[in-house]
Amino acid sequence: MRMSWWCKCGSGEEDDQSIFREDENAVHYWLVDQPIISQYEWIPGQTPGASISFLTTAVVTYLSLTLLLRHFPILPTLPSAVLRLAAAVHNTVLCLLSLVMAVGCTLAVLHQTPPENLSWCICFPAGATAPRGPTFFWAHVFYFSKILEFVDTLLILLSESRSRRLSFLHVYHHAVVVVMCYMWLATAQTLFPVGLVTNASVHVLMYAYYLLAALGFRPTWKRVVTDCQITQFLFGYLISGLMLYLHFTGPGCSGVRVWGFNVLFTTSLLALFVNFHFKNYARKRKSG
Repeated sequence: MRMSWWCKCGSGEEDDQSIFREDENAVHYWLVDQPIISQYEWIPGQTPGASISFLTTAVVTYLSLTLLLRHFPILPTLPSAVLRLAAAVHNTVLCLLSLVMAVGCTLAVLHQTPPENLSWCICFPAGATAPRGPTFFWAHVFYFSKILEFVDTLLILLSESRSRRLSFLHVYHHAVVVVMCYMWLATAQTLFPVGLVTNASVHVLMYAYYLLAALGFRPTWKRVVTDCQITQFLFGYLISGLMLYLHFTGPGCSGVRVWGFNVLFTTSLLALFVNFHFKNYARKRKSG
């Protein structure tokens, strides 16, 4: 009887482990091994969005409409209830999408990293890295998600507080980040997996905050979102130092010249976010 009891117990644990492995395999298949993902390739002029004309049209249209509707408010102001519902749906979609991108890119990097080059995600080998495979697929999804985030601006323009909420930081960030993501793919830019995973992870937290706010709650961790955004920039500098070491002591890393643009953009964002942090938290705490 005692032996029989232990056999049943062991069998149950094995069943649980088997189910866990099946779930894990299913997640890996749909985020990495699915043919559309595993066989992805960025082909200029052929892959959707893989052209300068598409990029230019998207960014110029966004900036033109935003500035036009900011100075000539011809759009109607939506009722608060309708705007909250639209914001809740939008933030739910982007929160879940950010989570999927963070997990998907992490699994893709683990899958695509060569066993003999464990620093692959930090330093793509120069001249030997084609923009193909699951890691680059998630970079493409991330690229299109930044265009989807233009809806953030539309929701502001449809609100009563559009003149107060539509800041330079908001518009500048939304426009230039699309250019940065295009460069990631067009040049097989080194370090983008780190930037993608950290940014998508922060956005899970950010859009969760906005979702709760749209549903009428008042989360107390707004400052945490800003702190996480600033932290991701500082972390990027740290990893960039490691990448530069690998670049100058080895055969070189792919897309380093374009990485310089990424650093300039990140630095400008860091300055704007620190300024935002000071205005909204440090100054209020001092006056309080």
